[in-house]
Order: sequence, then structure tokens, then C-alpha cells
Amino acid sequence: MSHSLRARLLWLLLVAVMLTAGVQAAIAYRTALSEADVIFDYQMQQMASSLRPGLPVGSEIVRRVPTEDEDNFDFVIQIWTDNGLRVFQSTARAELPQRAVLGFSTVQARGTTYRIFSVASGSQVIQVAQDMVARREMAGALALRTVSPMVVMVPLLMLVVWWVVSASLAPVSRLRRQVAIRQADDLSALNEHDLPDEVQPLVHELNLLFQRLRQAFDAQQNFVADAAHELRSPLAALKLQVQGLRRAVDDTGRDLAVSRLTAGIDRATRLVEQLLVLARQQSNSGSGMKAAPVDLLALVQFTLAEGVDAAISRQIDLGLLHAAPCVVMGYEDALRILLRNLVDNAIKYTPAGGTVNIVIDCGDGQAVLQVHDSGPGIAEEDRKRVLDRFYRVPGAESCGSGLGLAIVKTIADLHQATVDIGKSQILGGLQVSVGFKNMA
Repeated sequence: MSHSLRARLLWLLLVAVMLTAGVQAAIAYRTALSEADVIFDYQMQQMASSLRPGLPVGSEIVRRVPTEDEDNFDFVIQIWTDNGLRVFQSTARAELPQRAVLGFSTVQARGTTYRIFSVASGSQVIQVAQDMVARREMAGALALRTVSPMVVMVPLLMLVVWWVVSASLAPVSRLRRQVAIRQADDLSALNEHDLPDEVQPLVHELNLLFQRLRQAFDAQQNFVADAAHELRSPLAALKLQVQGLRRAVDDTGRDLAVSRLTAGIDRATRLVEQLLVLARQQSNSGSGMKAAPVDLLALVQFTLAEGVDAAISRQIDLGLLHAAPCVVMGYEDALRILLRNLVDNAIKYTPAGGTVNIVIDCGDGQAVLQVHDSGPGIAEEDRKRVLDRFYRVPGAESCGSGLGLAIVKTIADLHQATVDIGKSQILGGLQVSVGFKNMA
């Protein structure tokens, strides 16, 4: 069978129309034949009743030369005496055997089938017979008159079926043309208006897929642009540091050049890592991954264990100030990156001997994750801009890529969470709060 939905519908519906017409014709013929049997049986009974007075006993049948009109009669009449003498025969051509069965019966004679009705009248038996061919011919004529209007209607019905199927599938054909003329980079949504209910969910899912692909392509383009922009300066600095290493004339100059080159490589490596993390999270935001329950307390404990060494090296007191059991719907790997960036930034910008505390609060259907530090904080006019990529607070002592809080914002958006930056009321430095509404 054809894989075309239109051809399949037309084929099945047209076959159904033809089969229905055939079945109706057969039913009409059977109905007409049944009605003809009832009518002709009634006529045979009436004809036999009209002959019940019978013929005089002793009468002999008159043998005649058959005429042309005798064979045009549908009915054959015979009258027998009780001793088996036939005293009347309506036509010489149709000699039927005597039947002792009263009422209706069927016999084979002269190469055909006769329907016979026998009735007793005194000392005589009256038989009225009819060739069944006459009944079938009349039933066929009645059925033909019944079905003949359908012969005209079936082609019209086929045309109606073709028009209905074509009109019903017109939106699908329009959608196919809309997709066919698209450019390879056109990921705009398809028109969902006036589509059948069976097709509209498919088009809706395609539009969601196009949206995810568009987000992935945008993230890829942004990553390429950001990488090209941000790697230009570190690579130029590395080139200058290599040239300084070549110009060094003594061990002290070479050691200084090597240390600067190593620091430059570390900064470039850190920048590349941050760029890759940002690109991965932006890609995940459009991938359609399914969220799962994440235990924030377990996540914080794991992150604290990771950041202990960095905190000890800077003599910073890193700890969990307050924690309430909270489970949110999200992506564990992404939330781990979010928390690690917050803790790394707090340790990086907090002076030696300072404090970094984490607070988890859960209530009123919302979970709040806070990171407090005793560092210099961020001026109010810069608090919104630090969430932008590559923005660095003027005068900051620690050099960074400007991507840490941008990554936090990207992951928070993925979880439909909010990011607030303010002054810590606990330690006096910076406070970054992430509010989650999707509780598990």
C-alpha cells in the first residue's frame, strides 16, 4: 500500500464505497426476491382458491396443439382426480408430476425448478405451479430499479470523497511547502494555525525542537565570538612574555620571565575552562534535559570539601553557617558548577584571614542558597553588571576572566532561579543569594 496518507485514505474510502454499493445491491436483490416470493405465493393461493369449485368428474383433458401464447404464461395449472386422472392442464408444454403434498413444495421438472401450491377440493386436487426463473427475473428487475440511482450516485460520492480528503489534507500540504522552501539556517517557528488536531502536536514539538536548536546555535556563535574576543589579549600577553624570556640575559631575568609566562598560561587556561563551562551550560539550557531532585545540603558539603585547600592556602575560614534540608528540581552537575563558582569567587576576593560562610534556608515553598564573605564587596552601581560576561569591577585586586558570576546567572536561568547581589549583613562583605522556586 502507498505510504502517502492522501493516497491511502482515497484508496480505502473508495474501496469502502464500492463494497458498500455491492453489499447494498446484494441486499436489495435478496429483499426483492423475498418480496416476490410473498407476492407470487399469495397469487398462487388466490388462483387455486378461485378454482376450488373444480371440474365435472369424468372430464378428460383435451389434447391441443400448443400455441405461441401458451408459453408466455408465468403460471401452470393442473387439476387431478383422487384416482390420479388429470382432468385439466393449462398448457401442454408444462406437464408436471402429480404431487400428493398439499400446500407449497418445490419440484425439478423439464430442466428447471417449479414452485407448486396444491390444495384439495372435494375429490380433486388443484395444483398451481410457477417457474422460479420468473421470480428471479422479477426480483432482479426490482433490485435493478432500486440500485440504479446508486449507479449514478457512486461516482458522485467518489468525487465528494476525493474533495473532502484533499481539502482536509490541504493544511498538511501547505505545511510541507512551508518547510520545503526554508533555508538551512531558518529555525523560525512553523505556523500552527488551522492544522488538524492529529498534526498540530507534531508541529508544536517541531517548533520546540527548532527553539532548542536555535538556542544551541546561538550559544555556539556566542562562544566562538567570546573566545575570539577574550583569548586575543591573553595570547598577545603570552607572546610578549615569550619575547621577554628570549631577551633575558641572566638567570634572574629568565626566572622572572618564566614566572610571568607561567602565570599568563594559568590565566589563559582558567579563561578557556570558564569559556567551556559557560558554553556547556548555555547548550544545556536548550537541550531539553529532564530535571531531577537535587539535595542542596549534600551539594554544599561536597563543594566545601573541594574548596578547603584553597581556603587554607589563603588562611580563610570556610564553613556552613546554617543549613536546612532542601531538595530542589534541577541538574546536579550544573548546580555543582554554580556553587563552586560562588565559593571560588568569595575565596578569591576575600583578603587573607577572612571568612566565607554558606547559608541554606528553606521555607514558604522556596529554597535560598547564600554565600557571604568578608571581602570588599561590590559597589551598588556594579552589582547588576557583574552578571554580564567579561565584566570586571574596576580596581579589583584579583584578576579574573569576568565569567564566574555570568556562569552563575546562566545556570540560575536554567533552573528558573533568581540571583541577587548585595551587602552581607553577617560578614559585611558581598552576599550572593540564589532563590529556587522549583522544589522537589
